[in-house]
Amino acid sequence: MPSLGKTFSRDFTASIVVFLVAMPLCMGIAIASGVPPEKGLITGIIGGIVVGALAGSPLQVSGPAAGLAVIVFEIVRDQGLSALGPILVLAGVIQIAAGVFRLGGWFRAISPAVVHGMLAGIGLLIVLGQFHVLFDAKPLPGGIDNLVAMPGRILGLTPGGGALAAFAVGVLTIAAMLGWERLRPQSLRLVPGALIGVVAATLAAYGFGLDVIRVDVPQSIVGAIALPDAGMFQRFAEPTLIATAIAIAFIASAETLLSAAAVDRMHDGVRTNYNKELRAQGVGNLLCGVAGALPMTGVIVRSSANVQAGGVTRLSTILHGVWILGFVALLPWLLREIPMAALAGVLVVTGVKLVSLDHVKHLFNRYGPLPALIWAGTFLMVVTTDLLTGVLVGLALSLLELAPHVRRLRLRTDQRHDGETREIVLDGTATFVALPKLTALLDDIPAAGRLRLNVERLKHIDHTCAEMLEEWIRRRRSSGLVVELQGATGRLERLAAVA
Repeated sequence: MPSLGKTFSRDFTASIVVFLVAMPLCMGIAIASGVPPEKGLITGIIGGIVVGALAGSPLQVSGPAAGLAVIVFEIVRDQGLSALGPILVLAGVIQIAAGVFRLGGWFRAISPAVVHGMLAGIGLLIVLGQFHVLFDAKPLPGGIDNLVAMPGRILGLTPGGGALAAFAVGVLTIAAMLGWERLRPQSLRLVPGALIGVVAATLAAYGFGLDVIRVDVPQSIVGAIALPDAGMFQRFAEPTLIATAIAIAFIASAETLLSAAAVDRMHDGVRTNYNKELRAQGVGNLLCGVAGALPMTGVIVRSSANVQAGGVTRLSTILHGVWILGFVALLPWLLREIPMAALAGVLVVTGVKLVSLDHVKHLFNRYGPLPALIWAGTFLMVVTTDLLTGVLVGLALSLLELAPHVRRLRLRTDQRHDGETREIVLDGTATFVALPKLTALLDDIPAAGRLRLNVERLKHIDHTCAEMLEEWIRRRRSSGLVVELQGATGRLERLAAVA
């Protein structure tokens, strides 16, 4: 175990890296959400300092997420910015209650096809909307509207106009990010591409005196906090507000816990306590609602930067929030030099990365057309309607996997000991309905020794359980547990070869 001094040194270094990744994303996601950039910075500060101290996933970083930008944009457009505070307070209370009643495991049962289809749809919507911000223009209300308006935006360019200068700044940002990711030296591998892109664009805009729209942040971060008034409590009775709060709590919790599971696969340290993480996220969103900021989730980009930079404890997450607070408090004038088109460029790259076709190809090749159909249905509905409708359609399509087995959904488990070998017998049908029970059983298995997973009597396993089981076997084998699959056929046969 590393000494305290060495741990602090690694956490300190990691916190600087995460801070550099988080700053442009916090502001860019706020702008994509249709709110001032300081709202995203406040969420980043709360996510770092408060949620970092309470989190059940020590190395996960929380803050404003691209996955919620679309739904926040719709809230601000349809209900006004004043509705965001009470919605987040109620969403936070829902998350805290879900953590108290130990519902964290159920969010892990959401089909990976639904989650990745949702993220791909969000990614495309971000790209379509931020394309217009590249020209110093406001995005239109819907994804299809933004798509239809793209040719006109390009043809409307006039030489020497502000739109042309802004577009040049945005393209420079994208080119600098992609070029840095491809060409950066190994000694500077921890320097994020988003930072390079924003710095290059800001220097170019300043050096050439370009007439482009720049970030507008207040002199004092305290002045950006919009505390609730007495009318907030009256709004809690509005059906639309309640429905939106439930949607945000559900989507934010699912994204957070799936991100936490991904972070667990990146390191060998303390595993995530999902219910504790859910409670921490609830406290964070409640405070964001009180402060009038953006909603938060656990975010994989900042979390993976934390792990790769050598973070060891929750101190790295807490310190990154401290650095954001210090930067915003002491250097607001520097933030006001950043072109809006530069942040749009950062988000275009982020959105393109979310639209990954590799996952749907993996689902189709491994599990057949149905999971790929769930992914496609979720993706199309998110793009053409709204985020909540897309997720609900994806969840409804997931039920199709249960149809052939509706009369025999039960999964029975039995533990035995054969000398020094522990044996777990699975009997019945392993679907996402049984996933919370199965994960709870597997997570209680000691990290060392021998385990025989007897699946001879397992009649069916869906892709959600199969993906979870593959990840669990890979992680436990890497930590020293000898795992043997007995009676594996079909989908499970591949798991036997997991290294």
